[in-house]
Amino acid sequence: MEFPEPHVHLPQDPHTHTVILLHGRGSNGPEFAEELFSSVTSKNQNLASCLPTWRWVFPTSRDRWSTTFREEMCSWFDACSLSDIQKGQDLQIDGLRESVAHILHILENEIKILGGKPSHIYLGGISLGMATALWALFCATDRINGPLGGFLGFSGWLPFAHQVEDLVRQQPQEASSLGGPSKIQIQHLASNFFLDTIAGPEKSQSNKTVNTSILSTPVFLSHGTDDAWVPVELGRQASQVLQQTLIPVEWNEFTGAEEEGHWIKEPEGFDQILQFLERA
Repeated sequence: MEFPEPHVHLPQDPHTHTVILLHGRGSNGPEFAEELFSSVTSKNQNLASCLPTWRWVFPTSRDRWSTTFREEMCSWFDACSLSDIQKGQDLQIDGLRESVAHILHILENEIKILGGKPSHIYLGGISLGMATALWALFCATDRINGPLGGFLGFSGWLPFAHQVEDLVRQQPQEASSLGGPSKIQIQHLASNFFLDTIAGPEKSQSNKTVNTSILSTPVFLSHGTDDAWVPVELGRQASQVLQQTLIPVEWNEFTGAEEEGHWIKEPEGFDQILQFLERA
């Protein structure tokens, strides 16, 4: 099944930047766009109005079978459990492989539209969308040269976080005689883990040279401590793993957001997002 065409909110003034945001499970691009732009900053304006030269791209996943809900759902991959994110991990790989390839195609196209400037592109998502976008960031090391303007993640997590933690944790011991691994070595190792996982054992990327400069992309993450759907501990873990792979992270926690805490706090959270984007 093909992925639907992304929903695009066009800039009001000459185009300078683009944000690509992925929806959560059971949602879609147009619905996520409507929800996002119905929320406002303390200026009583939505993000699109505050940034009139920015293009907003909201991809939509294709439908896939959910083992949890026992039905077809619009979902980037099949997540079996958020109380135990290691449960059924093998079932996530096919969806991640398809979805990451789709998002990287969109990312490359948006970079071309902006004249080959990855620094003017922002990638991110909410919940399952954040999880998928993080994988796309790591897997972009063999496709994109240079860091993006930033990464935005809301109320999400990092699939296979435990494996990445273990991988990085082993490195100082193995390289202690050499004074510890360099930033490039750690990021190369992490990137190859993601690439190998979605490629499969028969197509290992371990000996492939990748450009880890995209992993210098600054990251903004936010999560409600009262999130009823994705525990804040999973967001904290994602932040810690990114920092362990030497990616710069701005972490924000809050309480009292709508949707049982599984959304962005209004207007404070949107003020923080705007401040992050305005550093471009």
